[in-house]
Amino acid sequence: MAYLFTSESVSEGHPDKVADQISDALIDNFLAFDRESKVACETLVTTGQVMLAGEVKSTTYLDVQKIARDTINKIGYTKGEYMFDGNSCGVLSAIHEQSEEINQGVDRGNKEEQGAGDQGMMFGYATNETENFMPLALDLSHRILKELAELRRENKDITYLRPDSKSQVTIEYSDDNLPQRIDAIVVSTQHDDFADDDTMLAKIRKDIVEILIPRVVAKLPESAQQLFNDDIKYHINPTGKFVIGGPHGDTGLTGRKIIVDTYGGKGAHGGGAFSGKDPSKVDRSAAYATRHIAKNLVAAGVADEILVQVSYAIGVVEPMGIFVDTYGTCPFNLTDGEIAEKVSEIFDMRPFAIEERLKLRSPMYSETAAYGHMGRTNETVTKTFSQPNGENVTLDVELFTWEKLDYVDKVKKAFGL
Repeated sequence: MAYLFTSESVSEGHPDKVADQISDALIDNFLAFDRESKVACETLVTTGQVMLAGEVKSTTYLDVQKIARDTINKIGYTKGEYMFDGNSCGVLSAIHEQSEEINQGVDRGNKEEQGAGDQGMMFGYATNETENFMPLALDLSHRILKELAELRRENKDITYLRPDSKSQVTIEYSDDNLPQRIDAIVVSTQHDDFADDDTMLAKIRKDIVEILIPRVVAKLPESAQQLFNDDIKYHINPTGKFVIGGPHGDTGLTGRKIIVDTYGGKGAHGGGAFSGKDPSKVDRSAAYATRHIAKNLVAAGVADEILVQVSYAIGVVEPMGIFVDTYGTCPFNLTDGEIAEKVSEIFDMRPFAIEERLKLRSPMYSETAAYGHMGRTNETVTKTFSQPNGENVTLDVELFTWEKLDYVDKVKKAFGL
């Protein structure tokens, strides 16, 4: 019997994502001037206020207030009428030194013996139902909001948009787990005030359906375009007026959108957030590493869909174990346990090895903090960072290294494909 599956996304202006982006901007600035920085930074945003808290071990000094304000302005909170803007909000920092009791389990004389920064389990997932090996419902949800943000910044075809928005896509699947059609799309977008609420709702619905969605569809591969149909149920700003939004409408916290950040409810999640954590925290680095594994395995043809789990104990170098689930989609006679054993031979999952393999000590994290950490484009960009003393550093930074298909040949060789 056919079934429905739903995933959601939230925009860069969503209060939780504002918090994530500030935390990751701090990570990037620490790493730009001190690659060995250890950082765990949480951010809270609310009406006119930002609070930074966390633990840091670094040789550099940063103007954390300026970094927070610049991030908020870049997102688009630049007007006093939003009741939260980068130029006027208060920024309180309660960042302090990292505990030596934590640090002693991580830093070692031999870097290769670096222990895990925490205990826990991390998951990576990949599926061949999209070109970027991501679940389709989540991929579409992200695309809708990225295009909506483009329309907001263009301020031409739609001129009333504000930064906060959410999307949700429901897809009908067949019994053999193939997407058949899009059943429903939800878009809620913050907007300027209108004189008439009924006129407002009608215009927003018309613009989303007739301007936004066609722009999204035009950028999709043909296989995904065919899933759009005239029977899609659209729920556009279903609660009505949405003028009050962002941190004024809802307090935001780092790490509250972990399913949006990963696989939209497909696969599994170990529970640890990513943003605000340097790569010694395996919550982040090992989640990227398992995505890298899963994606390369699916691309190599080991299975159509794969979940990879790894687990650690704080301060311990080697992982507790690696688990693989192919959901019965492996086309040849290997058990999931046998696949997991081969994975452990191909991929070194010690924390320092992950950092080196994926170049995780680079200031690459601001770009991850909105529209998902997975399924993104691997590219190199040039970034410039500034310190309060006037020192600047310009770096070429490779983004989303865990999305590279650089292990496909090794996987094929190991599995005899």
